[in-house]
Amino acid sequence: MRDTRESRLLLVLLIAIAFALITVDIRGGEQSPLDGARHAAASAFGPVEKGVAAAVDPVGNALAAVRDSGDRSRRITALERENTALKQRLAGDDRNKGRLRDLDRLLKTAGAGQYGIKGAQVIAIGAAQGFSWTVTIDIGSNDGVRRDMTVINGDGLVGRVTTVAPTTSTVLLASDPKFTVGTRMEKSGELGFANGQGDSTLRVELLNGKASVHRGDRLVTFGSSRDRPFVPGVPVGEVVRVEPSGGGLTRTLQVRPFVGFSKLDLVGVVVQPPRQDPRDSVLPPKPEAPKPAPTVTVTASPAPSASPSDRPQD
Repeated sequence: MRDTRESRLLLVLLIAIAFALITVDIRGGEQSPLDGARHAAASAFGPVEKGVAAAVDPVGNALAAVRDSGDRSRRITALERENTALKQRLAGDDRNKGRLRDLDRLLKTAGAGQYGIKGAQVIAIGAAQGFSWTVTIDIGSNDGVRRDMTVINGDGLVGRVTTVAPTTSTVLLASDPKFTVGTRMEKSGELGFANGQGDSTLRVELLNGKASVHRGDRLVTFGSSRDRPFVPGVPVGEVVRVEPSGGGLTRTLQVRPFVGFSKLDLVGVVVQPPRQDPRDSVLPPKPEAPKPAPTVTVTASPAPSASPSDRPQD
């Protein structure tokens, strides 16, 4: 197309329509009128993304072994057997060994919280649904995934499912500025709300403005009604800064998330919540402070002087 006045007007019109659709989508939230179109797009392009990922990644099929671990009565035995099989299957090279460690951590986290999970692999990243921090995983409604399910990995909270197609799903990451999750402080139980801040820390507003909080304190998810979109007890992050209270009704914290959102690979969708709140049991043990090396004090006594009887005789 030649650069004419008509073509420039057409370009401006298309840009205006795009911005209008984005605005309607964001304001509509989960009730957006574009949700049907997004679902149709996910259904159309999801198999393509999944097929490309499977073609370039021979390890992806290994996750099928943990996609049916939601049956609570057989979970522990099945996970042990599947974990052993996966170790043998993935022990080929350094990358697979790293992914095997990630899978080990995921299974241990799910076991500690008694979460029934379906394992998945991140196959695409990028903006979706008007959000800026999302990933696509390779399981969908055919695997029992539903909208507003919690997504975790071996380190803690990854995000929540926002769109589900037959073979893929979109996950809104906890780092997204529009992401909000209820939190509970370890031990003290102080409640608050965490919001994503992109590639920075999470911002947490505690409901108690006089709460005693210190650097290094940790948080977990509080949980939602009927466990959707969040199950309780999932590790969220560690406090790195406590903002001055200033006499306000709330207290603001800056929290470093446990999950590295820029290097996600293997994740688990919680398809079955725990029977009871795991509280702080999913948090890893805190490292012990190094003990000071013992000091030994040696006191040297002066040599005794010779007595007259000990002196040599002339």
